Amino acid sequence: MTEQNTQKSEQKHRKFRIAFSRKQLCIPYGLFLVLFVVFPLLLIVFYAFTDADGGISFDNFARFFTNTTTLSTLLISMLLALATTIICIILAYPVAYILAKSKLNKGGTLLMLFIMPMWINFVLRAMAMKDLLTLLGIFRFNNYLNVIIGMVYDYLPFMILPIYTVLVKMDKSYVEASKDLGASSFQTFRKVTLPLSMSGIASGATMVFMPTMTCYVISDTFGNGLVTIIGKLIDEQFTTFQNWNFGSAMALVLLVIMVISMWITGSFKSENNARGTNI
Repeated sequence: MTEQNTQKSEQKHRKFRIAFSRKQLCIPYGLFLVLFVVFPLLLIVFYAFTDADGGISFDNFARFFTNTTTLSTLLISMLLALATTIICIILAYPVAYILAKSKLNKGGTLLMLFIMPMWINFVLRAMAMKDLLTLLGIFRFNNYLNVIIGMVYDYLPFMILPIYTVLVKMDKSYVEASKDLGASSFQTFRKVTLPLSMSGIASGATMVFMPTMTCYVISDTFGNGLVTIIGKLIDEQFTTFQNWNFGSAMALVLLVIMVISMWITGSFKSENNARGTNI
């Protein structure tokens, strides 16, 4: 009995030490979140709901939603981001599908060819693409078209990777069952593969849509400084006009749009009922 009690006591102390050590490991992560996520977010909220004197005010939001310049810039930014996201989906899905089905893609070798450009600074990639378009004579076209080309070029890998990941991990038994039931290849793709890969499309759309609304470096580079997106306006409020209150209000509105878009795309990720039963 004494030995059993001793063993139980040692096990309890061992579990306590493990649990205590895990809690200690969470402390740096918690401090990081507080200092670099929570605190800056609280500052944005504070400046957004105050005026230059520090008093509570809603004028920043009233100015945002009544100013035609900010509203038109937000609309243009959303349209550019939407066009970029749609084009990325159209281009990325066939690439991801071929990579997932290809027998030559051993160890993700072919996938790395599409992911490796992400290791290079995106400003350098943007400048290189601009020079290439200039040599091809395409860059003299519409500035908005140039911006979309630059956005698609820069963010296409962010769409390929999540779609490829979902397609590779997809249960192949659904596709086999679909073919056994007499469905054609197109029917199998439309009613089985595509629904099961919607979570990857949603993840890719989230990774492309929001960054393209704020990446003013690409819009300035490819738009010759004539295309202004919402990220540029926010930057100008903080750096040029030193108006932290209005800039914070704009950033907070953009954050709300981001949360809404993530909620919408999250509804696609949570759909687990697509099993190809409607063949």
